[in-house]
Amino acid sequence: MSQHTRQGTTPQTIPSGGAPAPERTDAPDGRRLGLTLGMLVLPMYVALGAPSVALPAIGRALAVPFGATAWILAAWSLTSALAMPVAGRLLVRWSPFQVLVAGVVALAAGSALAGAGPTLSVVIVGRLIGGAGAGATVIAVFAAATALPRRQRIRALGIIAAASATASGCGTLLGGAVTAWLGWRAVLAIPALALPLLLAALPSRRALTRSGSGKRNGSTGRLDIVGAAVLSVLAGSLITLLQAHSVGLPAPVTLVVAAAGALAAVGLWWRVRSTPDGFVPRRVIASRGFLAAGLIGGTVFAGYYGVLFRAPSLIEQATGGGPLEAGVLLVPAAACSVLAGRLVGTLTDRFTGWQVSAGLAALTVVGVLVVAIFTGPIPIVVGTALTVCGFAGAQAVLVSLAPDLVAADDRDTAQGLLTFMNALGGGIGPAAVAGLSGIVPVPVALAVLAALPLAGLVLSLTRRPTADRRPEPDATRGSPR
Repeated sequence: MSQHTRQGTTPQTIPSGGAPAPERTDAPDGRRLGLTLGMLVLPMYVALGAPSVALPAIGRALAVPFGATAWILAAWSLTSALAMPVAGRLLVRWSPFQVLVAGVVALAAGSALAGAGPTLSVVIVGRLIGGAGAGATVIAVFAAATALPRRQRIRALGIIAAASATASGCGTLLGGAVTAWLGWRAVLAIPALALPLLLAALPSRRALTRSGSGKRNGSTGRLDIVGAAVLSVLAGSLITLLQAHSVGLPAPVTLVVAAAGALAAVGLWWRVRSTPDGFVPRRVIASRGFLAAGLIGGTVFAGYYGVLFRAPSLIEQATGGGPLEAGVLLVPAAACSVLAGRLVGTLTDRFTGWQVSAGLAALTVVGVLVVAIFTGPIPIVVGTALTVCGFAGAQAVLVSLAPDLVAADDRDTAQGLLTFMNALGGGIGPAAVAGLSGIVPVPVALAVLAALPLAGLVLSLTRRPTADRRPEPDATRGSPR
């Protein structure tokens, strides 16, 4: 789908084999732009795994219970997910480069505050700010990549997915090394490195500015604050409830959070029905295949991050080593993301996006079960590698598929909501494993986790790509909000 026009009725498949549609001759090179954007996402994906190995040191230094330090991880996941649909709506008015700059500045400022925080409360505030900046940055990166012509788009997204999976997979290694050599404050400040890396994006500023929806018709309409608020409360309540057991949340507080989540769910349903052009546009979530893509991505992300959460400690138990040794053993698994990023382009030339996503979900299911069943370090690394491939491949395939599911002027909004669903799944995985591990043995908790990507596999297989169509050119459009 071009940037400036909407096509009529086109099957929602990634083309196979045949002659590709003509691409713009002045379009940015997908590989070069992918490398630039991939460098920018490195620090924020490292921030997902690196702090986990520093939590014991943080608890001792700040004199707080270890369970309370889990909010350092939860705060980042929460605001990162919430910032994504907001950034998607801002892209209607702003260029990807403007959103990118705002996101990186917030990311760096929040991470610096977290690294310098004298108390746990200040550290958590810094992580909240940094997570919001990370979410906005990821959406800007994906907006710039998905605006490319199809073949360049999948090339750029493959590089970005490989960079993100490698960074998140190596986070424990880097976190262990930095904690041992420089201390826990340096670990929390790592994402601030995105600020100097932003200089690398300056040569591509022209491409980042002209990327996006093509038509910036956001001069009218206002941001739907109510819709954004109910979605935020719903997501925040879900993540908090899943974290409640692992952080020792009191029962009265848990009940209040559950009630708030239930009310937010009803409020979101009412808002979507009463305000079709609001923060969560009805036409976007009703687009055939959109919710399926989001759910598939969320379940794959849940499987990957759930394994990433437990794998380092399982390796430590199997080998008797520390976090640094576990991080070293996980490096080959992280390296598999590069292979997955390179192969995804070839696979999408031969199969539909739904078929490829089914295979990636199956890899994730097998990987989670391998980690759950076997106890040796090598099987754990192999299982983690399979989930890494599923994560990296699904990120590239589903993000690339998203623009074909909605009309051109809804693309940025849809991208924000889709990535929000993926990121929310990434928060659900570790929270579910942590919560279940206090009730059942860890292998059982991981086996239950495998049910999530299994659901994504079933959903992928039940899709009927030939029945999916883009919105008609004369479809009604309301004012962006």
